[in-house]
Amino acid sequence: MDGEDGPNLCSFNFKWNVSYIFNLKGKEQMKKLFLLLLLAAPVSAQSVTPNFTQGSMQSTTTTTIDIDRTIATEVYGGDYKSWSGTNVTPSGSIEDSATTFSVTTAGDPFQLEIVDRVAGVVETIDITETIEQTSTTTSLSVFSQ
Repeated sequence: MDGEDGPNLCSFNFKWNVSYIFNLKGKEQMKKLFLLLLLAAPVSAQSVTPNFTQGSMQSTTTTTIDIDRTIATEVYGGDYKSWSGTNVTPSGSIEDSATTFSVTTAGDPFQLEIVDRVAGVVETIDITETIEQTSTTTSLSVFSQ
């Protein structure tokens, strides 16, 4: 075993001879072989009739499903500028960043609301929910002859 044996390292050479296995010779060999082949003839099966008269089988399957999910929603809006108020006067257009507001009648109550929003995400809504569902199926089979 010097590593050069290759695929023949573990090999067997089988030569089978029917006369060698059964130690048979000539006509005697043929007779015994013929009888052996007759004994190995096909076998026929007999039908089997069940002995029971009735029965039943019940099967129960339970399935559980757990789902965790998050629904993420982003609401987008466009560029928006506005102002509203009472007893105030603007010095120019609302789009101008240098516009100032002054009280119209001094001493009277006043109110001023300015909205300046850039385009983009206005609102983010995340809804997280867990859904748990369990279902059970029971099957009953009844049989009789």
